[in-house]
Amino acid sequence: MTLKQRLAEDMKAAMRAREEGRLRLETIRMVQAAVKNAEIERRRELTDDEVLSVIARELKQRQEALAEFQRGGRQDLVDRTQAEIAVLKEYLPQQLTAGEVRGLAREAIEKTGARGPQDVGKVMQVLMPQVRGRADGREVNQIVRELLGG
Repeated sequence: MTLKQRLAEDMKAAMRAREEGRLRLETIRMVQAAVKNAEIERRRELTDDEVLSVIARELKQRQEALAEFQRGGRQDLVDRTQAEIAVLKEYLPQQLTAGEVRGLAREAIEKTGARGPQDVGKVMQVLMPQVRGRADGREVNQIVRELLGG
């Protein structure tokens, strides 16, 4: 079953759950709309990896909004956003720990022969396809810079 099919099935289940599944239904619809927009933009159907990147982008937007809502003291929006984040995380693969990212970064540094902070781009180019959807790009970049002494 593709990720798009799973989203469609989960949406049907949320519709049947009525009130209990309302937030879940709205979140899934939002993801499906984002996927559809990406398909229109690219003029083709998305692969599962591309759908994952759309979900990851939506998750990142929610996490950034969550920080703003917390700073603004909007507990109602904090609760809603946290629930949306929980729904989105169900569709993403298991997230890598900092230790796992660090290990993969060391391998990428070795593979590229990177020597210092000027080689961060080379390392990220090799590393990001391995961790896409499973780790935050900013955290990965921070670990690479740390390992390269930058």
